[in-house]
Amino acid sequence: MRTSPEIEALMSRLSRLPGLGPRSARRATLALLQQPATRLQPLVEALQNAARTVRTCEICGNLDSQNPCSICRDKTRDYSIICVVEHVGDLWALERSGVHKGLYHVLGGTLSALNGVGPKDLNVQTLLQRAQDDVVKEVILALGATVEGATTAHWLHEQLVPLGVKVSRLGHGMPIGGALEGLDDGTLAAALIGRKELS
Repeated sequence: MRTSPEIEALMSRLSRLPGLGPRSARRATLALLQQPATRLQPLVEALQNAARTVRTCEICGNLDSQNPCSICRDKTRDYSIICVVEHVGDLWALERSGVHKGLYHVLGGTLSALNGVGPKDLNVQTLLQRAQDDVVKEVILALGATVEGATTAHWLHEQLVPLGVKVSRLGHGMPIGGALEGLDDGTLAAALIGRKELS
């Protein structure tokens, strides 16, 4: 099927977004173009507004229209706890859960010798500076349960312990509602090793 260069360009741009392949991009393009006043134009305005106003927080690495971000500026947060995550999406997921009431720090990835990612490629120095603040008592390493996540957590632990802060890690194991037969070996092993005595 041949379409105009403008439509092809829109489909091409959309197909590069995470979770959208060529077919999904075609459907999204069609939906936008069939209702330009209610779908396309508001999207264009929202994208322009975000491009103009959204910045990376100089303290934690979150994305926000304020710098420092609204979380770092929130005086009701627990400033003694910093939760370290790989990406902004992880921060947003934790915020949605409503469980963490402290601050965050976005690394921007994990250490990976295979991909040539070292400590200098991550947002580590700012974290180490923040951890030296007398207010900070605990750093939670909320990194993925992958080899890279474990390597990064181990390396960060070695850097943070001499600074006198408590370093903890998210629990790994069985998800709520998970059946044993549906879990992979690594998750089952983590659940068994991380078991707790019932009181």
